[in-house]
Amino acid sequence: MASQCCQFIFRRPVAASASGIDTYMQSKNTAPQRLDWEEDGARHSALWRSESGNPPPKRLVIGHDQMTADHAYRLACEGTAILWRGDFQNARQLLQAMARRIDNKPRRAKKPATEAAPIDSFNLHRLAQSQRARSLAMLVLPLDEQYAIPLRRAPNVSQACEEAYGPPSDEMSVVSLREVLGLIGAHEWRKKGVDISAVGGKIHPYYGVFSPVRGEYVDLVANQPLPARELAFDIGTGTGVLAAVLARRGVERVVATEVDARALACARENVSRLGLERQVKVVEADMFPEGRAPLIVCNPPWLPARPSSSIEHAIYDPDSRMLRAFLGGLAAHLTPGGEGWLILSDFAEHLGLRTRAQLQEWIDKAGLKVDGRIDVKPQHPRATDKTDPLYAARVKEVTSLWRLVAA
Repeated sequence: MASQCCQFIFRRPVAASASGIDTYMQSKNTAPQRLDWEEDGARHSALWRSESGNPPPKRLVIGHDQMTADHAYRLACEGTAILWRGDFQNARQLLQAMARRIDNKPRRAKKPATEAAPIDSFNLHRLAQSQRARSLAMLVLPLDEQYAIPLRRAPNVSQACEEAYGPPSDEMSVVSLREVLGLIGAHEWRKKGVDISAVGGKIHPYYGVFSPVRGEYVDLVANQPLPARELAFDIGTGTGVLAAVLARRGVERVVATEVDARALACARENVSRLGLERQVKVVEADMFPEGRAPLIVCNPPWLPARPSSSIEHAIYDPDSRMLRAFLGGLAAHLTPGGEGWLILSDFAEHLGLRTRAQLQEWIDKAGLKVDGRIDVKPQHPRATDKTDPLYAARVKEVTSLWRLVAA
């Protein structure tokens, strides 16, 4: 669909109501949200799904293939959702055209006074990301009772939806096209897997569970000499990749903890795929399991900021809660002479979100001392992308394995 050649056809915006809280919280036995609207003179109601926690839109129009990207963009910026009834592939092209309009929107001229502080650049970047995501989420699609998209040329997304949302609920739902595309991408990653040489195979990430695509932190754990081989704890295991690395290195028993339901299932499946069930036990626990170990590994979220979606919990840790909880409980769970391995980027320091002195203060307060540290420079594409808004901080970033022992 060439958006510039299309004409706009829509019905007058109607009020849309909702109750409850976001779909992401439905897994915690809370009331689902609903979207109600009027179409062709009849009232309609469906479940509202949003992994990012976006509330149901208050205004909604019906969109068709003749809708122009300019008009769709204006509606989205005004907070009016577009429930698509046209061709699925045309909807994809419309979304891309809307994204171009957002990305090419003229920016205000910068004042020549002083360069923005890193933390201000970060906050502006997060705000821009949030506004962009919110606008693009205004293009929404229907899903039938079995997670099929009732549109022309729509792909089969039933398995991708079931992996993210669970079994079909026998009720229609509405979800943003952007989220559907994310589901499709996550489903393909889950099928394909990520090659990790240190585990001798692939790790298959679930939707909403952070993929181990940044290999430098895996290599740090793979290459650091082990203090012992009888037992290790992996705190907040995620996909289970670090637990698998430790098992491949000959650790006889690894207890991997996780509190997120998706991550628990993901880690257990990866451990099973790799044939490591005898060595690795994945348990549901908030931080530490019972007992002590001579090696405890943790790769907490690196940035002390508020996540805006489920998958961002692997990146953003409000007030450094997980980091401080790991440090605060480490000494009580180490055996005499044991080591805690903290895998952490200093990106937050370069952004002005946390200082090295603050980190050292938490280590000291926890009754720990640093017995060594290994650093590595990130190799991901953004580290060398000068057009990235946070390039000045990224180019300085170092990922470290801190060896911590009881003081």
